[in-house]
Amino acid sequence: MSQAVSVAQLKPPTVEAFEAYVREAEAAMDLTLHGSGPFLWSEASAARAEQVRQGKIVAERWLGKEPVKVPDGLIHDWIGAAYAAGTTVAATLALLQDYDHHKDVYKPEVIDSKLISRSGDDFKIFLRLLKKKIITVVLDTDHDVHYADCGGTRWSCRSYTTRIAEVEDAGKPGEKALPPDAGYGYLWRLYSYWRFEERDGGVYLECRAISLSRDIPKGLAWIIEPIIGKLPRESLINTLKATCRALSPEVAAASSRAPRAT
Repeated sequence: MSQAVSVAQLKPPTVEAFEAYVREAEAAMDLTLHGSGPFLWSEASAARAEQVRQGKIVAERWLGKEPVKVPDGLIHDWIGAAYAAGTTVAATLALLQDYDHHKDVYKPEVIDSKLISRSGDDFKIFLRLLKKKIITVVLDTDHDVHYADCGGTRWSCRSYTTRIAEVEDAGKPGEKALPPDAGYGYLWRLYSYWRFEERDGGVYLECRAISLSRDIPKGLAWIIEPIIGKLPRESLINTLKATCRALSPEVAAASSRAPRAT
């Protein structure tokens, strides 16, 4: 079905618009990291905070915005919050930083994962991602990840994709990774921002995901829109669910006893 969709090439004006959006978003996020406003987005709303405390995963478009139109592209900005009971920030960081096993924790969306290098709180990682919505897209992605101690029981994490390449015939002998920024353009950039706070007998988790995709060609919305319109929210919710599940005392205990392939 991808054959019905024209190949798209990421262009400099699209990148420039995305980077401008990110700079503005990060400037606002930095303020709340340093005491100007709630550390957690969920705490800005009493109703939202109560939902999270009760164990519900809450995910919304940032400030209720529709995808932001930029030249030849769309910016998707989602944030989600969850509460993992019976765990600690230390256990949360250990789980997330165990990149060699993200393929086990976050399957089926993560097909393969690997730690490339680590220097203190800075990581370089590889993830092979599966995006499936009407059609199936496999992406090879490289990320730069940085963790920061925000004091006490609070931590933050920032992850930038440095390469996203669509993979043709993934898993077959002749599979081929296309050049970065070429292909069908379902995902060109993915920047993720995590926050963790340990209290109330568990850890509050939040993730804001800002992504860039192609725009939607006229007449092909039925193919493209479910992928680039709905997947950002679904992927965010699935990531939070999988993290909470892996951090649950029962799963964590079973995982610590089971031998792992490396």
